[in-house]
Amino acid sequence: MSEWPEGWFRDAGNRGAPGSNDPTVDLPAGARRPQPGRPPSGRPPAGRGAAAGGRVGSAWPDQPASSARQGGGYRGAAAGAPPSIYGGGRNRGGRGGRRWLRPRRIFGILAVLIALVLVAAVGEYINLNGRLHHSPVLVDYSGRPAAGSGTNWLIAGSDSRVGLTPAEEHALSTGSDIGGSRSDTILILHVPSGGGKPLLISLPRDSWVPIPGYGENKINAAYSLGGPKLLAETVQNVTGLRIEHYMEVGFGGFVGVVDAVGGVRMCITVPLHDPASGLNINPGCQVLTGAQALGYVRDRHNFAQQDLQREQDQRLFMKALLSKMTSPGVLLNPFSLIPAADGAAATLTVDSGTSLRNLASAAFALRNPLTTTVPIANPNYFTPTGESAVKWDSTKALALFHALNDGTPIPAGLVTGSSQAP
Repeated sequence: MSEWPEGWFRDAGNRGAPGSNDPTVDLPAGARRPQPGRPPSGRPPAGRGAAAGGRVGSAWPDQPASSARQGGGYRGAAAGAPPSIYGGGRNRGGRGGRRWLRPRRIFGILAVLIALVLVAAVGEYINLNGRLHHSPVLVDYSGRPAAGSGTNWLIAGSDSRVGLTPAEEHALSTGSDIGGSRSDTILILHVPSGGGKPLLISLPRDSWVPIPGYGENKINAAYSLGGPKLLAETVQNVTGLRIEHYMEVGFGGFVGVVDAVGGVRMCITVPLHDPASGLNINPGCQVLTGAQALGYVRDRHNFAQQDLQREQDQRLFMKALLSKMTSPGVLLNPFSLIPAADGAAATLTVDSGTSLRNLASAAFALRNPLTTTVPIANPNYFTPTGESAVKWDSTKALALFHALNDGTPIPAGLVTGSSQAP
């Protein structure tokens, strides 16, 4: 609808040729024909120049003053300015300034970010998987136990100083690298196939067992004599469990992983001071650094039961470490997760068939497992060679391992748990 009063052109037309309805007949030569909805060229809009009625003697009738449109259409425009001059451009500009907030744009940005995260995650996975040290530890041999219920891991902590400088060896009280290698930490992690709670079992390093090709000896001698391959064969023979995965970590890797996650909180019940392991910890809840943690899991001189108590401390610490490593605070923090994963991957030795995915599964299983030491008949057994060793309770030990292998309930009293020394 035009702003001009209805019928204005009729009066204007009467000023021209008789009977003419052309409103431009009285316009000077060269003047433009007025466009619908706006005044003719050269005529100021209402409110400018002649505020009311235009020029004296003009053929154009007085026009109503334009008003700014309600609701923000023409804010900032001069009074009476046509909408096409001020309002339209301002509105279009305002809408354009908010285009980046439109849902389609937001979803596009999120899709790009998710794609970048996935690409980075896949790249890091490939990198970590490639940094694992694979070794043909688990091989078939005559008499190897058949696969049973669930999955069994053999976990070994070696005294390897690989990656440590002489200064670090001194600071960690590990001593210099010795000829050969030993494994003072030997555990079996059993993950049930039916979704039950995992079980972490310590095998004392001084356990008196038959070692293939060497007769009876302490179980950690198997590692010294034939490396992880002979240790795995020895463990499978004496337990009757088929080992599907092997994992080993040395001193340097252990310290690096603990430091990468920002230390591990432990509540110590008694003062622990051991020059042999460099340990100096007062009672109380505290966060252990990598160096303190290594001293804690190596310490045995503070306890009457020595190795047997150390094994419980090792299980308690492993549970605390893996609980932190798999917590949202680490998993969702790349500044903690990536260094910890890099440190672990670079220092772990695994069997040829173990991947990073398998290790992640084991890590979650170690967050909160049941724990025990293999049933023992005599912790101070004097061997035929005159050594002091640990003798298993063969009846109870076989009952425990058979239950795991068959996927049946473990007989009562065979899972003793873990606790710190009073």
